[in-house]
Amino acid sequence: MDPIKIFTTGGSIDKIYSTQSSQFVVGAPQAGAILADANVTCAYEIEALLAKDSLEINDEDREWIVARVRGEPSTRILITHGTDTMVNTALALTDISGKVIVLTGAMQPAAFKRSDAAFNLGFALAALQTLPEGVYIAINGCIFDPLRARKNLQLDRFEEI
Repeated sequence: MDPIKIFTTGGSIDKIYSTQSSQFVVGAPQAGAILADANVTCAYEIEALLAKDSLEINDEDREWIVARVRGEPSTRILITHGTDTMVNTALALTDISGKVIVLTGAMQPAAFKRSDAAFNLGFALAALQTLPEGVYIAINGCIFDPLRARKNLQLDRFEEI
């Protein structure tokens, strides 16, 4: 079985507090550290594509993500992404066939003591290994079809629409 390819794009999962700018900024990808801490032993490779808040991801960035996913030899792709525009990127990927593509992220940075990042990443990794071909969002303990999902800002979670 080919290794799982993990593409990182930034978002809250990778945010850190910058003392220089006194604000939260997208830092280095956290997926590798999270998976190492969890003693994950399945084969995976991590590649950083972007380091942006998802509100800053534009159509050109999405085209780049789609091109990289389409050109990636692995048939199992996990993408860490900011939650605000995760659905938009998932929808841009829906015409890719022959792969299982799962997007996940976090409502709170992985660096926070109380974060959903590790759970969401592990959940997405498990989902990636069991789901049939298609594009999915795996977050908050649920798997969503991006055509019927949205982020509920009031409840701070994803839901089916």
